[in-house]
Amino acid sequence: MRIISRRRTIIFFLSLGVCLAGVAVAVGSGWIILNWRADIRVFLGFIFFGAITAGIILNTSFLIREIRRNEQHHSFINAVTHELKTPITSIRLYLQTLERRDVDQSQRQEFYRLMLDDTERLLGTVEQVLKAGQAGQKRRSERVAVNFGELVKECVDVARSRYHLRPEDISFQQKVSNGFDASVWGDAEELRTAVSNVLDNAVKYSNGRVDVAVQVESPDEKHVMLSVRDHGVGIPPHELKRVFKRFYRVRDRLVSNVKGTGLGLFIVRAIARKHGGHAFAKSEGEGQGTTVVLEFPRSKVK
Repeated sequence: MRIISRRRTIIFFLSLGVCLAGVAVAVGSGWIILNWRADIRVFLGFIFFGAITAGIILNTSFLIREIRRNEQHHSFINAVTHELKTPITSIRLYLQTLERRDVDQSQRQEFYRLMLDDTERLLGTVEQVLKAGQAGQKRRSERVAVNFGELVKECVDVARSRYHLRPEDISFQQKVSNGFDASVWGDAEELRTAVSNVLDNAVKYSNGRVDVAVQVESPDEKHVMLSVRDHGVGIPPHELKRVFKRFYRVRDRLVSNVKGTGLGLFIVRAIARKHGGHAFAKSEGEGQGTTVVLEFPRSKVK
C-alpha cells in the first residue's frame, strides 16, 4: 500500500508540474501574441514566462527525485532490518531451545551449525553496508599486481561451497592470449568483493536452477574482462543502468522472494571505477537471463 501511495504521489506531482508548465506556456504565448507589436514588452514577457516555466520544471523534478530517493531509503531500511532481524531471531530461538530442553548431541551439533550459518549471514549484511560506505570514499589502498584469473577462480570455488552447488552449476573458463597473465593492478580484497557480489547476484537471481557461466578473457592487450552470465529472471532494458545505483532493486514479481540490501552492484561499480575500469549489465529482458561484465586495465606483467 505504501509503494502504491508513493507512486500516486509521484504521478500527482508530475502531472501538476506538467499542467503548470503548460499553463505558463499558454499564458505567455497568448500575452506575446496580443502584444506582438510592443517589442520590449514582448521580449521581457518572453524572458519572464520562460523563467517561470523553467522554475516550475526544476521544482517538480526536484520533488520527484526526492520522493524516489526517500522510497529507495525506505526500501533499504526495510531490507536491512529484515536481513538483521531474521538471523538474530533464529539464533535466539536455538539458544532458548538449548537452554530449556535436553537435546541429544547430534541435534545440538545441528543447532550449532545453523547458528553459525545465521551469524555468517548477519556478518555478511553488516560487511555489505560497511563496504557500501567505504565505496563512496576516495581512500588510497595498497595496489599490487593481482592475477585476476586466479582470483575469480577462487571466488567461484567459494560460491560453489557457500550455496552447495555442483561444479557444473557454475562453470569457469579463462581465455588469455599474447603470453600475458590476466593481471590487474589493484587491491586484491576489493576485487574479490566485487567478483563475489556479482556471483552472489547470479546465483540468487537464477530463479531455481542455477546455471552460471563465468569467463575471464583479454579482449586486447590493454584490458582484462570478466563476464558472469546466468539464465535467471533477467532485467528489463530500462532497468539495466539503474541496478548499479545505491539502494536500487528491481521491483518485479519474479524477484519478490529474493532478499538483499540493494547495495551489491553499487559496490561492484564503485570498485570497478576505483580501479580505472567499468561495470555494466546486459539482458534481453524478463526471463532471458543477465550478463554482468567487469572490465579493468591490464597490468604489464608477463
